[in-house]
Amino acid sequence: MTETLTDTRPIRLKGRSFLAIQLSPELPFDNWLARLDDLARRSTGFFLGRPIVLDVEGLDLDQDQLKDLIAELGERGVRIMGIEGARPSILGLGMPPAMRGGRPAADFEPPAETLSEPAAEAGKAPEGEASVLERPAEVKPAATRSEPVRAMPSLIVDRPVRSGQSIIFPEGDVTVLGAVSSGAEIVAGGSIHVYGALRGRAMAGSVGHSEARIFCSKLEAELVAIDGLYKMAEDIDRRLVGQPVCVSLDGETIKADLI
Repeated sequence: MTETLTDTRPIRLKGRSFLAIQLSPELPFDNWLARLDDLARRSTGFFLGRPIVLDVEGLDLDQDQLKDLIAELGERGVRIMGIEGARPSILGLGMPPAMRGGRPAADFEPPAETLSEPAAEAGKAPEGEASVLERPAEVKPAATRSEPVRAMPSLIVDRPVRSGQSIIFPEGDVTVLGAVSSGAEIVAGGSIHVYGALRGRAMAGSVGHSEARIFCSKLEAELVAIDGLYKMAEDIDRRLVGQPVCVSLDGETIKADLI
């Protein structure tokens, strides 16, 4: 029996990029999972509902070890959407697909509630993001006299950022004219300026910009990170809490200084 196609319009296929966290596990996995548990415990909901790419490049493991690792992550609510750097021989049926070609981008998923058009556009970026757990800083060459220095774009948020909101701007700096509530997060490719209390999470230099800074009028953050290296609230010097502070990266160490 031959069917007649009544609708001749073609099916439209589009490409779309989504932001993902890249996790780079280390052997032995038990130790690495313990550190992951520590991060998840100290920053509740950090991985909840976020797309995750697992980078296993350079690891000497077999298919069973990879399956066990994916299962361990699943028990922790960490859902793997793809695997990078895996040999084809260790990928089997029912496992996440192989992924390649990812580029560093902002850490997290597009915001559920958008404050402005630039923030909405910032959610559309290439896949792949370095882990906030262990990625060393990248040093980029400075511009020479023959190379024009391009001004970094900036996003100004002219209201407080409420709990549950995410502001993601991988193209440059983010300035918030108000407080950032606990449970909110700011992710910027450049520096972050908060003219108010910073009580949520602030991740600057998310595209590999180790010279980025975090400035705030009052430091009460749950987490601060620059270029993938992070410091939790309990790791911050108590003398700096409630004070105007500049957070920067010194090698592979997060440091905070009074402004």
